[in-house]
Amino acid sequence: MEVKSGLKFRIYPSKQQQIMIDKTLGCARFVYNHFLRIRMDEWNCNHNSLQYKDTNLMLTDLKKYPEYSWLKEVDSTSLQNSLRDLQKAYDNFFAKRTGYPHFKSKHNYYLSYKSQCVNNNIRVIDDRVQLPKIGRVKTKFSREVVGKISNATITRTASGKYFVSLCVTYEADVLPNAGSQLGIDVGLKEFYSDSNGNTVANPRTLRKWSRKLAREQRKLSRKMPQSHRRDKQRVRVARIHEHIANIRQDFLHKLSTKLVRENQTIAIEDLKVKNMMKNHKLAKAIADVSWSEFFRMLEYKASLCGSEVIRIPTFYPSSQTCHSCGYQNPITKDLSVREWDCPECGHHCDRDVNAAQNILAVALAS
Repeated sequence: MEVKSGLKFRIYPSKQQQIMIDKTLGCARFVYNHFLRIRMDEWNCNHNSLQYKDTNLMLTDLKKYPEYSWLKEVDSTSLQNSLRDLQKAYDNFFAKRTGYPHFKSKHNYYLSYKSQCVNNNIRVIDDRVQLPKIGRVKTKFSREVVGKISNATITRTASGKYFVSLCVTYEADVLPNAGSQLGIDVGLKEFYSDSNGNTVANPRTLRKWSRKLAREQRKLSRKMPQSHRRDKQRVRVARIHEHIANIRQDFLHKLSTKLVRENQTIAIEDLKVKNMMKNHKLAKAIADVSWSEFFRMLEYKASLCGSEVIRIPTFYPSSQTCHSCGYQNPITKDLSVREWDCPECGHHCDRDVNAAQNILAVALAS
């Protein structure tokens, strides 16, 4: 089957290459903000909605002016992709998926831009990646790059590191799986409980690093604004955030890969995590456990291993229903009730394991 995948590697650009990457990031930000203002003014004055094609023609004319000649120094496809991002922001706004597009700040330290591969100008050469207008950049490869490269996204993190993500398309065989079936009920105390009675502990990564993070953030708050020491301390705080994110991603990748290789069918709840985050007492813990990212990993990895991920309806009472007889127990609406005996059949139910068994049964029935 044909697979489209993103391969992310860390790059080590030279000083001149760093300057060019930073210049491209700045130009992409300028183009986004410049044409956002033009689209806003055009609508306010003439009630005319500009599209990507209109702004792309304007960008070509903008480069002809001497005061904007510096836009020619960077990769042209990165500026075009910036306009595509602006169009996508408007599309999301009109589809009511997000708010109105806002201007990008130059003080945002996490930035990225995308370059299209044209005439093989993005390719892998030994231990380096050839990038448009940048040249050959030293890269640390964690795996072999196979297939056709369609684009590359260059990212500068808040800690000052540079990464490249190559979008490649290649032919791959479907990997085998063990053929089992599993229902999963996610939670905060345990990361998940499954229909086989197994549980996986919640790593609570942010909580473990919260004291060190708070200490470094206090140091940051004491530094003088716009000072060299404040910038150094900002990088220290960014590295801690990056370390927390890396630990969380590593945990989710290993666990999701293990599940799709062992199971043919995986049943999960279709949780509305965005709505659950409105509970300010639990929002921090829900964000730390990363359910949405875990479900996303399961779904895209399942297609590679011939597995299937089934989502059951959000409001199905999986925790309140006895798996043995189907009786719905109202006392389990209290979240403090972790175990209960069914009044109908006497079956002893563990709240999370019983919910996982119900999730699997509903998924198989559907």
